[in-house]
Amino acid sequence: MDAHTDGSILKHPPARWPLSIVQSDEKTVAQDNNFSLQLHHDPLAFTLFKDDKIIQQSATDGHFDRRYRLPPFVRIKEGWLINLELSYNESVYGLGEKWSRLDKRGHLVRSYNHDALGVNSEKSYKNTPYVWSLKGWQVFTHTSSPVTHSLGYAPWSQRAYGLLIEDSIIDTFIYHASQPAQGLHTYCELTGFAPVPPDWSFGAILSKAYYKDAIELLSTAKKVRDKSMPCDVITLDGRAWQDTETRFAFEWDSSRYPNPKAVINELKELGFKVCIWEYPLVSVKHPLFEQASEKGWLLKDRRTGKAYRYEWDQSPFNEVLTPLPESGIWDFTHPDAYQFWRDAHKDLFDLGVDMIKADFGEQVEDDNIVAYNGESGHQLHNIYSLLYNRCVYEAACKYGKNGAFLFSRSAWTGSQCYPSQWGGDPQADWEGFAASIRGALSWGMSGGPFYASDIGGFYQDTRDDILYVRWAQASVFSAHFRLHGVGSREPWSYSADAEKAVMKALDLRYQLLPYLKTAALVSSNTGLPVQRAMPLAFPEDVLSHSFEHQFMCGEDLLVIPCLNPSGEVSFYLPKGSWISFPDKKPYKGGCVYSEALTLEQILVFAPEGTRLPLSEPSEYIIDAIKQTNEWFASSNEHAT
Repeated sequence: MDAHTDGSILKHPPARWPLSIVQSDEKTVAQDNNFSLQLHHDPLAFTLFKDDKIIQQSATDGHFDRRYRLPPFVRIKEGWLINLELSYNESVYGLGEKWSRLDKRGHLVRSYNHDALGVNSEKSYKNTPYVWSLKGWQVFTHTSSPVTHSLGYAPWSQRAYGLLIEDSIIDTFIYHASQPAQGLHTYCELTGFAPVPPDWSFGAILSKAYYKDAIELLSTAKKVRDKSMPCDVITLDGRAWQDTETRFAFEWDSSRYPNPKAVINELKELGFKVCIWEYPLVSVKHPLFEQASEKGWLLKDRRTGKAYRYEWDQSPFNEVLTPLPESGIWDFTHPDAYQFWRDAHKDLFDLGVDMIKADFGEQVEDDNIVAYNGESGHQLHNIYSLLYNRCVYEAACKYGKNGAFLFSRSAWTGSQCYPSQWGGDPQADWEGFAASIRGALSWGMSGGPFYASDIGGFYQDTRDDILYVRWAQASVFSAHFRLHGVGSREPWSYSADAEKAVMKALDLRYQLLPYLKTAALVSSNTGLPVQRAMPLAFPEDVLSHSFEHQFMCGEDLLVIPCLNPSGEVSFYLPKGSWISFPDKKPYKGGCVYSEALTLEQILVFAPEGTRLPLSEPSEYIIDAIKQTNEWFASSNEHAT
């Protein structure tokens, strides 16, 4: 099978270790210099030791009349059920992009990609069955199938970590890491590290749903320059350049864009990189549907043998978005279909497009679906995102003129290799803002280092000036910065005070480019995210772990987002000596503080003595890049 379409997740399978094996009637012991694995025979159970200390074992949740209340390993109708130990004071993290508390203790979570339509439930767009504990153990289940995680979930067991793997086989890695960062590095050694995004991607990305025609698009682009707004990318969302009734077919809506090259050229003259939207479905109303169906390039309906027709749930669209047509789903397991989709991007990149926003990818839901490789919809559902991400990123690598960069919404294990991801469709209110931060940090704790949210919120646009400002200020310190939503997100579309505060935040973003680029280099080499949650950044400082919305940006900046309209914040500074940035006011670590912020104030701290690489304020990323390269040249030690 073609290496691109086989759904492979592991980039570097682990080397085999030489082990000594000792067997008896009761158990088998496999041992090397540091580790010892005891496999108990009846019932099958295990204990994993490192230097005579138990790292992980089958759950010791017992019962009056049997040793195990929960079976250590059991094959059931849905797949395999495994139960591992979870101690009373243990927090657990990971599982991809999740909107609730970072500590998943007490939760029941299913690793299954959803078009979540927001950030208000357990459903999310980006999942991976990878869990880790501050006790040192790490568990990664190597599968594309759904996995349900009972993480001290009391109806199952408050003292066990249960995994229901909806697969016919078990392929699970259990390993130990002395620090969370080390465990994340091992996970990325297995599943892949993210390449460093191109420099221009760190600039501001302007978007909305949507610029209705070329006149509105160009008018907005010109106003960005007239206002001297720092901005490098402008986005044509789904309905901005495609005819919704016939999309997606790699072609411009000729009624609005009779000469797309002229529009792209004008945007280029204004100094913009251009991002366009796509999804992996083809309307039954476009000739490509029949052409692809005849070639076997669409997922098939097992019952009819013909191309499967996906019918959208129209209820979310009627109020906010345009209803979508019945569509076929592209089959990325078919080598020829994969190659066609990848190479169909060439004309777009030749036209001057720089970046693809790869939306959706969660629609392979019906088990009557069958792929070219024989997999059912159930088997293909999660891995479909990875295949889609991989194909579009390869197109950017092959045909892009300014470095490959991808924005994708849906992701599975390994999708971090095709950066970056954004958090989809948050409600435009304070809870949507808070959940978006948790989603970013949770994805970062799961191997995804580069992330952006929809600044200002995506739907139910309330024109909330303060929310917009605080969201933008926090996003200065995310890997990527995108203004997007239903309704205008340009700073001047809000009040004069809000415009001033966001423009000031944008100036800071561009000054921080040398620092952000350094952080991205570290992320690419280590798997550590640009935005680091407190348990990941300060594993030994237990008091910091309950402050789940503050985060480290890179190695040296501690960011305190303001999550309420009053401007009041409570925060914790880890042990040590800190100074506020940029006014250098000293603070003592190991303490909780409360402060009230003005609208333009951003609360950020650095360890005392930190040297931060900064550039001068600039309107274009190219100016900041020049200063960045000069800084790197004069500071090789820091850059390394």
